[in-house]
Amino acid sequence: FGAHACRKLIGARYFNKGYGSEGLDTKAPEFNTPRDNEGHGTHTLSTAGGSAVPGASVFGFGNGTASGGSPRAHVAAYRVCYKPVNGSSCFEADILAAFDAAIHDGVHVLSVSLGNDGEPYDYFDDAISIGSFHAVRRGISVVCSAGNSGPKPSSISNLAPWVFTVGASTMDREFPSYVVFNGTKIKGQSMSETSLKGKESYPMIDSAEAAAPGRAVDDAKICLQGSLDPEKVKGKIVVCLRGTSARVAKGLTVLQAGGAAMVLANDAASGNEIIADAHLLPATHIRHSDGLTLYNYLKSAKSPEGYLEKPETILETKPAPYMAAFSSQGPNPVNPEILKPDITAPGVSVIAAFTRAMAPTELAFDERRVAFTSMSGTSMSCPHVSGLVGLLKALHPDWSPSAIKSAMMTTAIDVDNKGESILNASLAPAGPFAYGAGHVWPSRSMNPGLVYDLGPDHYLDFLCALKYNATVLSMFNGEPYKCPEKAPKIEDLNYPSITVVNLTASGAMVKRTVKNVGSPCKYKAMVRQPAGVHVTVSPDVMEFGKKGEEKTFEVKFETKNAKLAKNYAFGA
Repeated sequence: FGAHACRKLIGARYFNKGYGSEGLDTKAPEFNTPRDNEGHGTHTLSTAGGSAVPGASVFGFGNGTASGGSPRAHVAAYRVCYKPVNGSSCFEADILAAFDAAIHDGVHVLSVSLGNDGEPYDYFDDAISIGSFHAVRRGISVVCSAGNSGPKPSSISNLAPWVFTVGASTMDREFPSYVVFNGTKIKGQSMSETSLKGKESYPMIDSAEAAAPGRAVDDAKICLQGSLDPEKVKGKIVVCLRGTSARVAKGLTVLQAGGAAMVLANDAASGNEIIADAHLLPATHIRHSDGLTLYNYLKSAKSPEGYLEKPETILETKPAPYMAAFSSQGPNPVNPEILKPDITAPGVSVIAAFTRAMAPTELAFDERRVAFTSMSGTSMSCPHVSGLVGLLKALHPDWSPSAIKSAMMTTAIDVDNKGESILNASLAPAGPFAYGAGHVWPSRSMNPGLVYDLGPDHYLDFLCALKYNATVLSMFNGEPYKCPEKAPKIEDLNYPSITVVNLTASGAMVKRTVKNVGSPCKYKAMVRQPAGVHVTVSPDVMEFGKKGEEKTFEVKFETKNAKLAKNYAFGA
């Protein structure tokens, strides 16, 4: 059908003047189109607002009905990213131009799967912070990815309190492919379209033992392009270590050297985070601890051999969710008083629509084309939340962006499906610097009872507390803004989470105001005390007689164990 008949994708624009300012020729057709040539935008937009499509799968894996979070929404695409140049593919000028256009077009939700790769920027130096402020001023919710620079502390992106920052965690669906050797069976993850022939074992080799002539052993260990000797790997299962190059690119290295299959073992930094990829050859991705077991076998066995079982789709796996190792973490490097990320959502092995212009591995060698593929990243978790924001806007059109954020944060859950604390990729407790308020729980967010509301002036007062001058404030507000004579405390910003920095023996007091968005009700405060800290709430009982009624309470923090209070401690 023609564009005039499409009632789903109702807008598509591109912005490349900032990109062109680097002296590049942007006259080529691939630069002058909103069309997605590499799949990232298609995947994220369909996750947020794609229509329900039955029979969606990746080479038969995960077969079912694919649907965006707001499946009946109209969607618009704003392209701002292109082929990388000078280390950047998305330029500030283009990002701001896209925000401006989206605001002018009247969108209700902006899903922004972009970030600054863990480098902290002050708000006035960040196009997303400025553009999103202008959007929020007009009632537009802005949802952003937390970044993929984890598990390093303070690696989080998109720090502004007016944006909704989303980390990435797993879901209870896996695509296991087992590697069998020496009486041991280890579970990996894969969406490999092909499988090993027969049921007999294949010889196995550590890629570090198969370095091509003239190539470093360190290159071969992580299976960099051209680093393997075909004479040593032909017909064998090659074990590669994760790191530096893309996971699927390592498989291509093995395939081009004549290897029969690949086992990709995590390095220590990646821990237990394993991802199902659409590899070009039989392959599976295993945890760091399991990789150590396999490497020990390869070193001790005279003629190591093993087998890879064909992947399958398994539901209701446990524990789930747990945090992805790549998900960027807090504490907030600009204003630690504002907890970031705000929340976490599924971002590992997410199946969604994909472009026909690119292979699912994004490798030039790969000639396969698919309608759906699996991708991982906070770019994938962000639109899960964006889709839910769209539903909440439809259900509660009078709610502000901050009220919607509050509803989702205060109803999130911090335990997994085993009833235990959400874990990180090393299967240790993760904590709020990884998951924020917790894992999103859509049905509960529709009726939160109380919300912490904020308007544009509250955010401007927050910037006043940071000593922003009138010139900088006008960048955000679009017009002059007079700061209050006495700037409010940063800690008193009416945020759905509370972070107290450098708690001293004199203690700290924080204020919050809640608005009733439900039926008349009485609420009693219940506190899970942080280690070494005593918390009291006053008043600890509040009764609301009508919808829209607001009440203020104070939270007092006192140290009760000086040694414990020196480190971050978490409560609820």
